[in-house]
Amino acid sequence: MKLISHTLLAAAAMVSNMGVARAHVFIWGVFVNGVDQGTFNGIRTPAYNGPPPRGYSNSPVKDLNSIDMRCNVLGDKQVPRTIKVFPGDNITLDWHHNNRTIADDVIDFSHHGPALVYLTPDPPAENTFVKIWEKGLYELGPTPFSPGKWATTSDIKANNGLMNFRIPANLKAGFYLIRAEMVGLHEADARFDQNSRRGAQFYPNCVQIEVVGDGAVELPEGVSFPGAYKYDDPGVHYNIYCSTERAPLAPCTDASTYKIPGPTVWSGAWPETTEVALGPVTGSTTATRWSSWIQQSVVTTATFNQAGSPVPVATSQYTASWSLAYATPTAPPTL
Repeated sequence: MKLISHTLLAAAAMVSNMGVARAHVFIWGVFVNGVDQGTFNGIRTPAYNGPPPRGYSNSPVKDLNSIDMRCNVLGDKQVPRTIKVFPGDNITLDWHHNNRTIADDVIDFSHHGPALVYLTPDPPAENTFVKIWEKGLYELGPTPFSPGKWATTSDIKANNGLMNFRIPANLKAGFYLIRAEMVGLHEADARFDQNSRRGAQFYPNCVQIEVVGDGAVELPEGVSFPGAYKYDDPGVHYNIYCSTERAPLAPCTDASTYKIPGPTVWSGAWPETTEVALGPVTGSTTATRWSSWIQQSVVTTATFNQAGSPVPVATSQYTASWSLAYATPTAPPTL
C-alpha cells in the first residue's frame, strides 16, 4: 500500500485483535501434521470493510481483474509469523465465520461451490500460482433443481471448516504463500461484469510458509492472479440450481461436467489427501472489535467513545503494493 495509517498496519499484523461481527469465511488457524500453529499466526487476514459492529472481514472478491484476487484486501502486507513446514507435511486450514469453535457456522449454507489451493513463491509474480489441490461438485443432487454436494458446504462446512492438503514432495526450500480459496456460486447465474449485484463470490486467503529441508523440486510455471479466471469460464458463470427462471442467464448444463475454475492440479502435487488427527487449538477462539477498516479504497481509523461507538479520527488512501523481492517480515509498529 502506498499510503496507509500505522494503526491499520498494526491491525493487519496483529490480527488476533480483529472483530467478528457478520464476517464472511476466512482462515483462523493452520495445523501442521495436526499441530495448531496458533490463531491467526502466519495468515494474511483480510481487512474489515466497515466500522463495528456491522462491518465484516473478507467480503467476497467478485471483480476478476482486481489485485485482491491474489490474497484479498491487505493480502500484500506481510504478517510477523511465518510457518515452517517440510515437504510432505499435512496442512489443515481452519476456516471460520464468527469464531473458532465447532459451534461456528463457517460459511452460509447457500454458498455452494468449489474449494482450491495454490502455491506460489513469496512474493508472487506473473504465472507463479500453481494449483496443488481442488474439490468441486462431488455428488449430484436428486433432482436437476437441487445443488448437489459441493466442497464448500457439504465438505468443509460440514467438517467444521477444515480443509486438508499436503506440501508437495521434495519441494525446494524457500518462502512461499499458500493461496487457499472458497468460491460461492449461489449468484453465479449472472456475471459480475454485467450485473455488479450478482456474480460468483471468491474468498481467497493467503498463509506465509517457509519450506525447509533439502528438496530439489521447483514449482512449474503457473497462472497469475488476477488473470487466472474469466467471467465466461464455465466454472465461474454457472447455474447451480439449473432453474428455468435463471436459465436464460446461465444455461442449464449437465452438473456432472462442472469444471473447477483455473488450471488443472499440478502433477507434482499429492494425488490424494487424507485427514489427520488434530490437536487442541492454541490461542484465542474469538476476536475483539476492530478500529480500522477499508471502504472504497479509503482507510479509516477510529477511537471509541464512552458508549463504545467508533469515532473516526483519520483517513488515508488504500492502494495495494506488492513487493518484487522477498523481505523478512518485521514486527508491527507500536501504537
